[in-house]
Amino acid sequence: MAKKKKAKAKERKGKKPKRKKPAHKIGRVYEISGGTLNRKNHTCPKCGTGVFMASHSDRWSCGKCGYTEKK
Repeated sequence: MAKKKKAKAKERKGKKPKRKKPAHKIGRVYEISGGTLNRKNHTCPKCGTGVFMASHSDRWSCGKCGYTEKK
């Protein structure tokens, strides 16, 4: 009869705790103009104002719906 492997003692259960992003990385995404905070990246025209598009070397792409624009 084959032996069963014992479960690891430090097995993760549930969600990982959220880590805060360093302040120097957050500063790259936002800019202050005229007393308002604006995001530098494009928003997705299909999904609406709450969804931002990822910046690649040759295109902008939405992670939610897959919409892509060339730069």
